[in-house]
Amino acid sequence: MTAKNPYPIMTAEEAVLNISDGDMVAFSGFTSAGSAKVIPKALADRAREHHDMGLHYKLKVLTGASTSAAIDKDLAEADAISWRAPYQSDKAIRNLINQEEVEYVEVHLSHLPQAVSSGFLGKVNVAVIEASEVTADGRVYLTTSIGASPTFLRCADKVIIEVNRHHSPRLREMADIRIMPPPPRRYPIHIFEPMMRIGWPYALVDPEKIVAIVETDQPDDEMGFATPDDISKQIAGHVIEFLLGEMSAAQHPNSMFPLQAGVGNVANAVLSGLGAHPDIPPFYMYSEVFQNAMVELMMEGKLLGASAASLTVTREKLKAITDDMDFFAPRIVLRPQEISNHPGIIRRLGVIALNTAIEVDLYGNANSSHLYGTHSINGIGGSGEFTRNSYLSFLMTPSIAKEGKISAIVPMCPHIDNNEHSVQIVVTEQGLADLRGLGPTHRAQVLIEKCAHPMYKDYLRKYVRDSGKGHIRHDLTRCYELHRNLMEHGTMLPEA
Repeated sequence: MTAKNPYPIMTAEEAVLNISDGDMVAFSGFTSAGSAKVIPKALADRAREHHDMGLHYKLKVLTGASTSAAIDKDLAEADAISWRAPYQSDKAIRNLINQEEVEYVEVHLSHLPQAVSSGFLGKVNVAVIEASEVTADGRVYLTTSIGASPTFLRCADKVIIEVNRHHSPRLREMADIRIMPPPPRRYPIHIFEPMMRIGWPYALVDPEKIVAIVETDQPDDEMGFATPDDISKQIAGHVIEFLLGEMSAAQHPNSMFPLQAGVGNVANAVLSGLGAHPDIPPFYMYSEVFQNAMVELMMEGKLLGASAASLTVTREKLKAITDDMDFFAPRIVLRPQEISNHPGIIRRLGVIALNTAIEVDLYGNANSSHLYGTHSINGIGGSGEFTRNSYLSFLMTPSIAKEGKISAIVPMCPHIDNNEHSVQIVVTEQGLADLRGLGPTHRAQVLIEKCAHPMYKDYLRKYVRDSGKGHIRHDLTRCYELHRNLMEHGTMLPEA
C-alpha cells in the first residue's frame, strides 16, 4: 500500500498461509453481496494440496447469512469445511451436511453477532473481509453489505482484507454501523423511523490484527430472480387485497407500515405487485436485503426509503445504483444484521413481514428449511425474527409443487421453524388464511378451505374429521402419511 496504509500487500495464495487447519474463519457478506472473492478459492486450492499429500485441512466457516459459491461451493467441493454457521446456500455443502460430514448450526441472524462476541461458537481465528478501503488507523469501509463483518473484525485474532476496486467508494454513504455493547450494559437502540442513522460509515479493526491486504477487482455474483409467474402474481394479489382491507380498518393507519421481504422469487414478485397497485401508497422498508424490485420502486417514487443489511441485487441493478448515488445514497441505509433483524426494532416500527415457507401444517406451524424433517435445504435465516415480531407477518408458498405430487398444506410439519404462536397469515395462490384469534380446529378449517389445493382438500378434511378429539386434533399413526407416501411412491397422494 502507500505510507498511509502500512499493511502488507499479498497475493491470495500468500495470504491464506495465515489460515491453519482447524481454524474458524469468518467471511464477510450477507448473501453474496460483499462476500470475499479470492481468498475462498485460494483456500480451496490449499485444501486440495494438503489432501493430495495425505494431510488434514478443514476449516470452521462463519458468514453473515447465505453467501457466494466461492465459499459454500468451492470450499465444500474441496472438502475444506468441517463446521458451518449460521446458514448454507449451495448444493455442494448441503449434500455434505445431509450426509453428516459437515456439522451445521443454524442461528437466528440477529443472534449471530452476540453469539460470536460472547464466544458461544468458539474463537474466531481469522476474519476475511471485503472492503473498498482500509485506513492506517483501522477504519474499514465495507462494500455492498454490512452483515456481521463489524463483529468479525472486532473478534478475530487475525484479519485479511480484500480491497475490491470494482465497488464504488461511495457505497460508504449508505453504511450506518454500530456494534451493540454486551449485556447487561445495553442501551435502547434509537431507531424510531426506518431511515434513522445511529452509527458511522465504517467498521473498526485493530490495525495490529491485519496480516494481509489482497487487492481484487471483481463484482458480486448475485444471479437475480425469475420473472414473476402466474402463481407468484396470484399470491401477490391476495396479499395486496388483504393489506388494502387492513388499511381501511380502524386499528390500522391509512398508510403503510414499513415492509420486510425475504429473499426469493415470490417475495420479489409481491414487492413488484405492491409497487404497481395504484391504491397502495408509497412506503418504506425495514428489511434484511435490498432486492432488484426495490430499485424500480425507488426510482418510481413508490419506495421512499429502505433499511437493509445488504444490496442483494444483480450487477446491472448495482450499476444503476452506483451510477446515481446522489439519488440512492440518501434513500438506502445499510446496517449490521444485529440491527436490521433486531426484534425490538421490528416490533417498534410495526413491520409488515413477507416471507416464504416450504410447507405449513393444519394448525399453523411452518417449515422453511428442511425436507421430510431430515434434510436441510438452506436455513432459517431471518424469517423467525420477522415472523414472530412483526405487526403483520405473512408466510407465502405455492399450494402444490412437482405438478401436484407435493402439497404445501400438510397435517403435521416434520420440521418446524416458525410455530403456531408466531404464524399469523398464510398465503398460497388459492387464497389467504388469516389465523389471528383462531383456535386450532378453526385454523385447520380456514387453512384447508383458503390455502390448500383442491386435489388435497378432501384428504385434509378427512384427516381432521377422523382424528381423535383434543385441543389439537392429530392421528399420530397418520400425521406423516403424506410425507411417507412421497418418500415411498414419489407423490403425496398415490393413486388407489
